[in-house]
Amino acid sequence: MAEGGRFFASAEDGHRHLLALQGMHPTRIEPFLDLAESYVLLNRQRKTSRDLLRGRTLINLFFEDSTRTRTSFELAGKRLGADVINMSVATSSVNKGETLLDTAATLNAMRTDLLVVRHAQSGAPALLAQKVEASVINAGDGTHEHPTQALLDALTIRRRCGRLSGLTVAICGDIAHSRVARSNIHLLTAMGSQVRVIGPPTLIPAEVERLGVSVFHDMALGLRDVDVVMMLRLQRERMASGLVPSAREFFRFFGLDMERLALAKPGALVMHPGPMNRGVEIDSAVADHGQSVIAEQVEMGVAVRMAVLDRLSRGRNS
Repeated sequence: MAEGGRFFASAEDGHRHLLALQGMHPTRIEPFLDLAESYVLLNRQRKTSRDLLRGRTLINLFFEDSTRTRTSFELAGKRLGADVINMSVATSSVNKGETLLDTAATLNAMRTDLLVVRHAQSGAPALLAQKVEASVINAGDGTHEHPTQALLDALTIRRRCGRLSGLTVAICGDIAHSRVARSNIHLLTAMGSQVRVIGPPTLIPAEVERLGVSVFHDMALGLRDVDVVMMLRLQRERMASGLVPSAREFFRFFGLDMERLALAKPGALVMHPGPMNRGVEIDSAVADHGQSVIAEQVEMGVAVRMAVLDRLSRGRNS
């Protein structure tokens, strides 16, 4: 198995999956980002290959709502020539009581090649990966991980800063319920970045320091001299009541405005995985400022997901 037994399955499995980043070694991350970089250039030149996935079927199976992730996987698949199907769970048999394993059997019967899964339960994509012949890509599972988001964030940072090693990155807000935060912590620390997590004690996971991060409960202290500020939205759909007094109170202490951004290094990058809640975790003046790379993150998302589909299709061929 690959590092941590999670990122890519072994060659003996006949195909590979992208399920998580925990335990991923830098020697595997760098070549992957390089491949995604090549797709950025091809996309901008409108010269992407339509033959790589010709004859392959990609199914987007999203049990949770998504705009950016689902759409970028759809674009990535189509730009590489795949037949792309978006399954609407709200109108599918899943909503009528079909189990996840029954869904897996159905997908197997359809001879699906690539399966992109977003699910509210942590571990659901990994379970499907054990039951289907298709290559499975985790597009976010519960509060576990969102590996392609962390990869596109890393690519965005590397393109702007020229490196990942030696940078200080602050991840701010609802850390406890964020799969984006977890994947970024695993990837960035592996690549030599110093990661800080900033938020109220109620939104910081217990013993998160074991992941190699520094914990701050004060934005002024946590943002001082950082290279990158990554803001997260409050995931109220996942949290118990009482963790945050109010949106206004949260912004007062943990929102990013221009005054707080000035505490970071000059030119520090501002990031957000979206969707943004302006006036809750980030001020509009910051979101639309020249230091913001939020729109660039969306562009990198298509390139990274093309690279993912490329790698997984090569694994199936082998």
